[in-house]
Amino acid sequence: MTSLRIFGIGGLITFRALFSFLRPEVYIPGMLVAPIFQILLFVYVGRSASLESDEFYVIGNAVQYAAVPCLFAMIFTIAGERHQQTLGYILVSPAARLPLFLGRAVPVVVNGFFVAAFSLAVGGLIVGIDIPASAFAPLALATAICTFSCTGLGLIGAGIGLLLREQAVLANVLFGILLVFTGANVPVDTLPGWMQAISSILPFTHGIEAARGVADGESLADVSDLLGTEFAIGVACGVLGYLFIRVAERLSLRYATLDRA
Repeated sequence: MTSLRIFGIGGLITFRALFSFLRPEVYIPGMLVAPIFQILLFVYVGRSASLESDEFYVIGNAVQYAAVPCLFAMIFTIAGERHQQTLGYILVSPAARLPLFLGRAVPVVVNGFFVAAFSLAVGGLIVGIDIPASAFAPLALATAICTFSCTGLGLIGAGIGLLLREQAVLANVLFGILLVFTGANVPVDTLPGWMQAISSILPFTHGIEAARGVADGESLADVSDLLGTEFAIGVACGVLGYLFIRVAERLSLRYATLDRA
């Protein structure tokens, strides 16, 4: 019961406590308006260059923009404890580490899904794409799995961020990598071979492809392999992220690395 309270209530309280962007005057322009402009930018670039369809860019950028809440929130919900000078109290507490850290990921996944879904709905309405109603549920599932996998990458960033002085730079670098490598705006099969190899192990790549597939009329069964791969990448990232955090914790106990970073 204690572990469940740490996982659920502890994660929610921490998420609410650490983020000033939860204020409407910050959240709305940063999380709801900004992705619409990203969508419009690439839609009109695609139109002017006669490249992909509007639907291609709306889905790709709406899902990919979930990287902002997922990466930044997941990194700062853990590494941000150091700036609040509360990390030491957490590390010396007897609380089980798995629910302590993974519980913080649940609000991040929910928020990332909301941002992506809002961006997809509003961006699609603005540019006028036509997605059949039968695709709404599979599209929502693909988006949820994408936010889950990206939050796993954010957990890796949190572990690395515990050893860095500035975590915002790391989050921005990861966001840029996901924007370029995952097929959000350039089909993966047109990328150089070495980039395709990297994209195949990144969050979003398979999920965005699955989302585009169901929007074009494919069934959930048709994209189940893609969604399964996306989910597996999220699990792998989550495990690696948790291990990185534990390593950073042990390094801190031995070398005071968290105080020196």
